[in-house]
Amino acid sequence: MKGKLYGIGVGPGDPELLTLKAKRILEAADVVAVPVKEEGEKSTALEIIRPVVSLEHKELLEVVFRMAKDKEERKRCREAAGKQLTDVLDQGKNVAMITLGDVAVYSTYMYVNQYAAERGYETEIIPGIPSFCSGAAAAGLPLMEGNESLVIVPSVKAGKALEDAIAGFDNVVVMKAGNSIGKIGELLDKYGRYRECATVLSCVGMKDEYIGPLDSDREYSYFTTVMIKREKR
Repeated sequence: MKGKLYGIGVGPGDPELLTLKAKRILEAADVVAVPVKEEGEKSTALEIIRPVVSLEHKELLEVVFRMAKDKEERKRCREAAGKQLTDVLDQGKNVAMITLGDVAVYSTYMYVNQYAAERGYETEIIPGIPSFCSGAAAAGLPLMEGNESLVIVPSVKAGKALEDAIAGFDNVVVMKAGNSIGKIGELLDKYGRYRECATVLSCVGMKDEYIGPLDSDREYSYFTTVMIKREKR
């Protein structure tokens, strides 16, 4: 009998924001799969669950997703990861793969979920709290109210998409924004929006948490989101 593959969203950083269902499935799974960019790399998702999930005698499996610029190389890497996981499922083991935030938001897991499902394996996705929801709560700000609109873009690398978002939407969430704080400020100026309407949400729930205004002189981690409101609050 083949095992079952679970995709587990572990939330934004605070171990206490892991859902009860995620904890139960992780502790019941035979294998916890840990996505990394390179073998031996420290996993933030794994460190999040360590304080609240019993990992004693648990098999941990590194799954490598290299961030190659070449699309074909990324595709080959994802297929190799899918094959690695389904080989374990063929042994009758249940596998829970962890991912930061929510599984459906910019998650590498969705590639292997499709790979496994297309080959007849049973899969299940367990949602987690997205970083921008946790950040909005920590900042005491609503993501949207009434009939307001909301758009989510990955970073200023989105180019015109971010400009269109700032020009046309009430609320904008810019993810993976750590290296783009200065550029975001310039775009706000360009489209006549107050810089004070933007809040940086960096490492929310982690050791180096920063919640505050745009500050181009600060160094920000990869785990940085910018939340832009239509009006100052």
